[in-house]
Amino acid sequence: MRRLAVAAAIAAAAALPHRACAQQVAVIVNGAPITTYDIEQRMKFNMLATHKQQSRQEIIQELIDDKLKVQIGERYKLEITDSQVDGQFESIAQRMRTSAQQLTQHLAQAGVDARTLKEKLRSDLAWQQIVRGKFQSSLQIRDKDVVAKLAESNQGEKKESGYEYTLVPILFIVKAGSPEGTIDGRKREAEQLRARFENCKDGTAFARALRDVAIRDPIVKSSADLGPTYRKTLDELDVGKLTSPDVTPQGIQMFALCQRKQKEVDAAATREVRDQMFAEKFQQQSKRYLEELRKSAMIEVK
Repeated sequence: MRRLAVAAAIAAAAALPHRACAQQVAVIVNGAPITTYDIEQRMKFNMLATHKQQSRQEIIQELIDDKLKVQIGERYKLEITDSQVDGQFESIAQRMRTSAQQLTQHLAQAGVDARTLKEKLRSDLAWQQIVRGKFQSSLQIRDKDVVAKLAESNQGEKKESGYEYTLVPILFIVKAGSPEGTIDGRKREAEQLRARFENCKDGTAFARALRDVAIRDPIVKSSADLGPTYRKTLDELDVGKLTSPDVTPQGIQMFALCQRKQKEVDAAATREVRDQMFAEKFQQQSKRYLEELRKSAMIEVK
């Protein structure tokens, strides 16, 4: 037993110089150390993630930024919990179609401690919340800017806006051969309904109770099915309202616009453009704010 204890002590002592070297302080950021071990670990992780070799100075700058991100979070009393970090870690594993445990093992095989990735996730989570909260108004994306960006990207493609309209036809029946006075009277009734029509559920129920009024089954039309003029009418009409009355051989017809839904492909394109525009604004604001923090920080390179 004594021999085993002595052997263990010798092994521990032999390991001390290597561990001390690994933990040597390389940079101090507002009193918080960045060690040579931190630099070495981040270099290995970035190589694993991007397959690109970064210089030691690039890694140091990245770690300084991470320290500043965490420190500004602490200044604003923002606490990023271990469970939040673990949740992000598990999300990465899921996107890689593996488990958190397997991801930890995969990192270890490359010589990377899982804590290296988790500390990066912690700084990123803190930074996202700080920038979003501090610069919320300047990060807003206006709908008209998204539309303009979409139009710009679609120039030359002759791509139509993609909507689907759910319409309920409402017909004020007029017998064939009726005099103009009868037709005009029915048009006035139709306009009265249009004025009080607020939504499809209540409005169609009310219309059914009117004299000689037919409510047809709902129909679905896409943008491609309609001419430019009528498409413009439906795009400008509030959902739950009626179109203006038209005289037809059967009587006075209007359509209740019960739903206007962007087609899935166009909705996805809109989301993609909005996300891209937000990312650009976020990066610009993030860069400016980091530069401000760097100017006021105490950074000492050993």
